[in-house]
Amino acid sequence: MKETDIKDDLASIRSLMERSSKFISLSGLSGILAGVYALIGAIAAYKILQQEPAYHLSFGGDTYAGYNDRTVSVLMPLILIAMAVLGASILTGIILSYRKAQQKNQPFWSKTSKALLFHMSTPLVAGGLLIMIFIIRGYFGIVAPASLIFYGLSLVSASNFTFNAVKSLGLCEIALGLISALYPGYGLYFWAIGFGVLHIIYGSVMYLKYDR
Repeated sequence: MKETDIKDDLASIRSLMERSSKFISLSGLSGILAGVYALIGAIAAYKILQQEPAYHLSFGGDTYAGYNDRTVSVLMPLILIAMAVLGASILTGIILSYRKAQQKNQPFWSKTSKALLFHMSTPLVAGGLLIMIFIIRGYFGIVAPASLIFYGLSLVSASNFTFNAVKSLGLCEIALGLISALYPGYGLYFWAIGFGVLHIIYGSVMYLKYDR
């Protein structure tokens, strides 16, 4: 057997092992669109906060702010915007990844995708509950850093079951969240960079490398 044949066989075996152990149907386009959704949401949130000087530039201005009627009237639209961005991003990711899996004749719902979902959702759920506690207690300035850090942790946790680029994105989100914690008055800007700009960059790289 020629050396080139051995290399080809090893490459085929490695490809088969990767397909069986990693979820490779993630869509780069869904990452781009998720970033676009986040930027649109950030712009909408900025316009709401701009009308309220006491809440300008962050999710509540100070690290701690007590509740009043005005706080609730400002906070509710921001929560709705965040939920809309999250919902649209998840739905887009599922649809485009499912379509990619079909095009490549790969299973969408498998043991690997279940493991990916579990390892990604665990830090997200824990972080989401903690953020809700922060909001209830009035610690609005911690919301942006916490959301970035826990999202980054979820990506790093899930990266063992998909592309390595996901881990790189997760590490960037964690670093950005830590920096954001040093500047609580600019949480919305960091949120836009983390969930918007970084997602667009990540999605573009994934699309050019794996989707074309």
